[in-house]
Amino acid sequence: MHDPTHANSCSHERSAKHACSHDHSQPRAHDCSPALSRRRVLTGATAGAALALAGCTQIGNRDGATTSENVPGAVTLTTDDACEVCGMIIPNHPGPTTEIFYPGEQPSGHENPARFDSTWEAFNYDFERQDRGWTRAVMYVTDYSNVDYRTFEEQGDTMISTHVNAEDFVAARKVTFVVGSEVKGAMGKDLIAFSKESDAQSFKDEWGGELVTVDDVTPQMIAQLGM
Repeated sequence: MHDPTHANSCSHERSAKHACSHDHSQPRAHDCSPALSRRRVLTGATAGAALALAGCTQIGNRDGATTSENVPGAVTLTTDDACEVCGMIIPNHPGPTTEIFYPGEQPSGHENPARFDSTWEAFNYDFERQDRGWTRAVMYVTDYSNVDYRTFEEQGDTMISTHVNAEDFVAARKVTFVVGSEVKGAMGKDLIAFSKESDAQSFKDEWGGELVTVDDVTPQMIAQLGM
């Protein structure tokens, strides 16, 4: 698995409020420093891909139990997919990505799912949509326990790779998030998700931050991210 190449420029893809401060003009190949590489065993990737394509998807809980629910599976994001909040082309930028399905609604005027190049933006969007009466069927986040991710230095910041294939996602209620670590995504500090709590703890031990579940995330917490 490898990361997509960055776009030549990010400034035209987002609003001025969220202007990207990093230069994505160089190919991502230089990001792969051996000292920073983190290999993750891709257990269950085949099963994950099958579930993502199924109309009836198994959603797991943090205790390992699974229930079969009639919710759509995650989709692969392409260069046709822009973030609902900042307008950036999602695969062209680093960091965790997120998808949210809202039954009966059209996020930004298009079909589900709503798509995001950062998890904190997704939560912010979701809080606002819930205030409007929208119902979230499922939120999918990048599962860094299930991908071969990399951390790398860019303009003085430590960044983490992005992963946009359907099998790279997991339901948010199944993960432990590391929130506010020193590792950043496309929109600054973010929530980095791991389906294995031990992976989240190891990441926190190395990069700092706080361990939380999806139910712990509040608007106040989200307001502290993206910096």
